[in-house]
Amino acid sequence: MLIMDIVELRTDLHNMIDKISDSNVLNAVKTLLAGKAAAQEDWWDEVSEEDRKAIEEGLEQLDRGEYLTRSEVREKIQEKYKL
Repeated sequence: MLIMDIVELRTDLHNMIDKISDSNVLNAVKTLLAGKAAAQEDWWDEVSEEDRKAIEEGLEQLDRGEYLTRSEVREKIQEKYKL
């Protein structure tokens, strides 16, 4: 992942968390992040080689700018299903 992408992602996450007023949700996010940080290396070891390749391919596509935004996906779904 590109450094600017990481910085932007962190900023987006900070902004989202700043808007949460429910302490239960904040505690759930804290628990999730604490657990992910502790197990960050462990889960990758459990992923199959096929899934690892698919994940790595997806990350490379993101780095090359080959992705759709949320609004683009919604638009395609609306067009396809006549919503």
